[in-house]
Amino acid sequence: MRIAHVTGTVTATVKDPGLAGRKLLVVDIQDGYGNPIDPSVVAIDTIGAGVGDRVLLVQGSAARIPAGVSNNAVDATIIAFIDAIVMVPAQ
Repeated sequence: MRIAHVTGTVTATVKDPGLAGRKLLVVDIQDGYGNPIDPSVVAIDTIGAGVGDRVLLVQGSAARIPAGVSNNAVDATIIAFIDAIVMVPAQ
């Protein structure tokens, strides 16, 4: 799982039928401190996320496990909202 921040939306009027009715969002993958690691990844939304939300993202084969996306061509899926991150300083 990865930490991500939703930064935008994607509109695709012509797409694979398995993606019909699914919201596509642009996310920036971040480290635990909110620093961008990998900007502008497109992810399918399964939780009703929107711009500004901090979310958990799964990628690769794990992205096809959540309900409703198992047979779709997806590489990144938003699976949870992040309420808080507590970083413990290295000792």
